[in-house]
Amino acid sequence: MLQPESYVDFEVYDADVGNLVGVASATPPNIEFLTQTITGAGIGGSIEAPIIGMVNAMTVTLNFRSVTDSATKLAAPVKHTLDLRVAEQYWETVAVEKQIHADRFVMVVVPKNTSVGQISPATMASVSGEYAVYRYEAYDDGTELWCIDPFNYICRINGVDYSADIRAALGK
Repeated sequence: MLQPESYVDFEVYDADVGNLVGVASATPPNIEFLTQTITGAGIGGSIEAPIIGMVNAMTVTLNFRSVTDSATKLAAPVKHTLDLRVAEQYWETVAVEKQIHADRFVMVVVPKNTSVGQISPATMASVSGEYAVYRYEAYDDGTELWCIDPFNYICRINGVDYSADIRAALGK
């Protein structure tokens, strides 16, 4: 049995140009489904019903140490494909050994804002960028965990495409 222990390290690539993007940290987006509040006769109150395959807007945040070339390039108001590659450490309880899994988070993004942070003596610049996420994929050691793509009505989690029936109903 595998027990996750820690992220060891990560790298971020701009997959459109194959460049390494130097970042200090990344905050991947939440997957949050749209909801509809249901009230009325026969319901003792209200229920928040998640809508299948429909997600709220997603945002990824990248934090840089300074105004790097990569931070500047990612500020351009065009599509960028980010590829976050993570080395994650696991403990294998049966074999009694450590393992490293290669995790990936791939996102098609467009910048929302770039902040140069605070300027003060003997500190890093704390530059950050927020990016609207148009497509979000995650992999654990090569196995797809999810693919969320609202424009193409894709909401695939653990191999199940929850939007397949929606696409079929719409003739897509």
